[in-house]
Amino acid sequence: MSISSRMSTRLSGGVSGRRSGRRSGRLAALTASAALLTAGLAGPAAATGPEAAAPAAPAVNLATNPGFEVPSSSLADWGSVPGWRCSGGPAEASVTTNVPHSGASALAVTPAGDESTGECVQTVSVRPGTTYTASAWVRGKFVFLGATGGTDRPTAPAWTESTNGGWQKLTTRFTAGPTATTVRLTVHGWYQQGPFAVDDVRVDGPAPAPATAAASVATSDKVVFFTVDDGWQTTPEAERLIADHQLPITAFPLPMAAANNPDYFRRVTTAPGSSVQNHSVSHPDLTKLSPAEQQVEICDARDSLTRLFGTTPTVFRPPFFAWNPDTLQAAANCGMRTVLTADADFSWGASNIWHEGTLSPGDVVLLHWTDTLAEDLRRALAAADVAGLKPAGLASYLR
Repeated sequence: MSISSRMSTRLSGGVSGRRSGRRSGRLAALTASAALLTAGLAGPAAATGPEAAAPAAPAVNLATNPGFEVPSSSLADWGSVPGWRCSGGPAEASVTTNVPHSGASALAVTPAGDESTGECVQTVSVRPGTTYTASAWVRGKFVFLGATGGTDRPTAPAWTESTNGGWQKLTTRFTAGPTATTVRLTVHGWYQQGPFAVDDVRVDGPAPAPATAAASVATSDKVVFFTVDDGWQTTPEAERLIADHQLPITAFPLPMAAANNPDYFRRVTTAPGSSVQNHSVSHPDLTKLSPAEQQVEICDARDSLTRLFGTTPTVFRPPFFAWNPDTLQAAANCGMRTVLTADADFSWGASNIWHEGTLSPGDVVLLHWTDTLAEDLRRALAAADVAGLKPAGLASYLR
């Protein structure tokens, strides 16, 4: 009996007659995946041309929180599993210490109701046109591991009918599309098949090139860049000044602060050139964190801000301007192209320029969302005017 026939027979008795239409659609999708798998379409394309002769970059694990060992921040999304977004939230998915495959913990998922597969996903940054191997250890019935949304062709998931109470390794391969920089890694169960567990996830292949560190922008244009951090204090005075002057603002809000008042941040970033960028989840000193913990801080902030505002950040502002080489790689693994500090600070009444003379073309000015921001912006505008500079949008200069 074929894989698809066995799966159809196995699952057909587990779905009630009331849902026969939905069952047919689900089984069709599932058996299509099985057909892809048996046809061998998940294998990588052969390398051709000059790239085939280039030395291979070392393979590393690009998955975020692959062993579910990084603790959740108190400022993270409600009930979230660090590095992952699970469709049912904490009602379905949580970290457990009950018999992990390795380490101290694993992901435990109990789909809530007949309509859920308990899917958990994460965005993985990849190199275009490059082949990767995804794997995970799973426990349960009908557990799936797949990659979508960036592969060069449909890639069948790896799956198991049952692990018979133990742990089983699933492995699949995919090739990123010629212009793709991310893929969507998914793990999930199947309808009415009960709980499952996942541990030791891997996406093995070459990492993206490290992000670029910068404190200013190399340009001869007579421009300066206003960047505003954190977001806990949002005043109407600052909003009016930004609107009156049509100031291009690069906002670096913490996700929870942004979620408290997302409409405010949408309004203050409407001027052309404005954008919302990444400032971590919980504002830690990243140099005191492991590379895996840094990656969770940056990737989870990226995901939260993307859901709130519909655009994905590409610039990361390290809290306290504290970063190390691990930060540059963690930022790149989360899709950040630039790790940005500043070379002037006009926060809380200050007028500090960290180089000789007045503001210079390409300077990045640090400010904060505080009750003094309106006055701080006036002082920064005056300093820019003295230097013959105009505020400009940062993101367009960093492309």
